Amino acid sequence: MRIENSFIPVRGVGEVTERRLWEHGITHWDEFDGSVVGDTLTDRIETFIETGRTHLEQGDVAPFAESLPAASRWRLYENARENTCFLDIETTGLGASHHDVTTVSLHRNGETTTFVKGRDLTRDRLVAALDAASLLVTFNGQRFDVPFLETCYDLDVTTPHVDLMYPCKKIGLDGGLKAIERDVGIDRDLPEISGRDAVRLWREYERGDDAALETLIEYNRADTQHMEPLLELVTERLHEQVFESVCRGE
Repeated sequence: MRIENSFIPVRGVGEVTERRLWEHGITHWDEFDGSVVGDTLTDRIETFIETGRTHLEQGDVAPFAESLPAASRWRLYENARENTCFLDIETTGLGASHHDVTTVSLHRNGETTTFVKGRDLTRDRLVAALDAASLLVTFNGQRFDVPFLETCYDLDVTTPHVDLMYPCKKIGLDGGLKAIERDVGIDRDLPEISGRDAVRLWREYERGDDAALETLIEYNRADTQHMEPLLELVTERLHEQVFESVCRGE
């Protein structure tokens, strides 16, 4: 499902009105003719479509991210797929004011980069990586990863953001990332490692165990890389559930 199939970013258009448009065959911006809604809403939708086309021509999905509910931002992915950055961090604890970020992994265009505290994890590198992406994808990053980075590195993350936890919940996938991976059949090569283990591995590295750092990096990278097939699966299911089923009249 693409942004051009969406009308709920328009003020006054909720899921019920959007569904009614789809049921009447208006499944794309190109098909909108004002026949289903009143004059005021028609004007708003036409203005939204006109400005929306300009944003999409510029590769800018930010205005849509701002007006879509968190559980519906998966709709941005198809338009921004080629420049989507999957991000995951490891830390020494849960409080950004008194704990540190140890590793940050970013997966984009089939390549994964990991920054390590004390080596190459800097504010400038984070800013460059995030600014280069059209869309940021995390799991529980809206509440944890992004605010943690913003606090520790004095950042203002403005990249449009899909927190994968919310669309997962929309299709009944609850729990943490690893539990959901097991539920949908995404396998990991590593033995299961918890957040507590990640803290332990970092402490062991600080005491001179380089192998502990390598395990931590591998764990962090796996979290980041596995979000891509999970998002593909979730968007496919939601496309069928939210859009295709309506278009078929189910």
